Amino acid sequence: MAQKKITQTAGRTQLGEFAPEFARLNDDILFGEVWSRNDLLSLRDRSLVTLTSLISQGITDSSLTYHLQEAKKNGITRTEISEIITHIAFYAGWPKAWAAFRQAKEVWKEDTSLEDAKSRFQQEMIFPIGEPNTAYAQYFKGNSYLARISGEQVPIANVTFEPGCRNNWHIHHATKGGGQMLIGVAGRGWYQEWGKPAQEILPGTVIHIPAGVKHWHGAAADSWFAHLAFEIEGENASNEWLEPVSDAEYGKVNER
Repeated sequence: MAQKKITQTAGRTQLGEFAPEFARLNDDILFGEVWSRNDLLSLRDRSLVTLTSLISQGITDSSLTYHLQEAKKNGITRTEISEIITHIAFYAGWPKAWAAFRQAKEVWKEDTSLEDAKSRFQQEMIFPIGEPNTAYAQYFKGNSYLARISGEQVPIANVTFEPGCRNNWHIHHATKGGGQMLIGVAGRGWYQEWGKPAQEILPGTVIHIPAGVKHWHGAAADSWFAHLAFEIEGENASNEWLEPVSDAEYGKVNER
């Protein structure tokens, strides 16, 4: 897992003049070093640990709201946060859980309509949407879901993207063979190679991605999208995750 550097400025912004050393420790050490060790413990797991600590102490100020928001960004779903707080309640106390739920409901309130949209999208395709793609959440902007279809002969997965979701630029490396093949299943999405125009993916569209090609793929801004991903066998195969697709880059694609 590649390390993602976390940048934080809240300490200096709010306490830089009054408590400069505390501000430095908050921004540079807690976030700049501890939270940045996400190659050892993922951001999602660090969010889970942090929320458990804050809720167990009965802390319900803006710091809990911030970490609930970050937990959502780091891939913790509405269903999962409900289970997490319920579990904490038995060990830390019922009133603390009630207080935390009030804030969690606000952070995840849009996810109710999201779940309804996801259910409707599931009816459009024969393959399951699967579970939240938490293992790779740091390489995606927006929520994605993963369902393993086959692990034998040719590994196949169904990957579902909510509207606007896309993965980072990345490269499938191999010294021989390798690469990936995508087949559109439902909805509308995009595939783009570095330096080339984006290609629209509709149900039935087949995309061949050679090894060594920098690219990204994801949903259109206004549509859910799902594709099958076929891992092509190769020697010394590996994936290299690169920078996110910027909002400007993504916006140009969706102007078409």
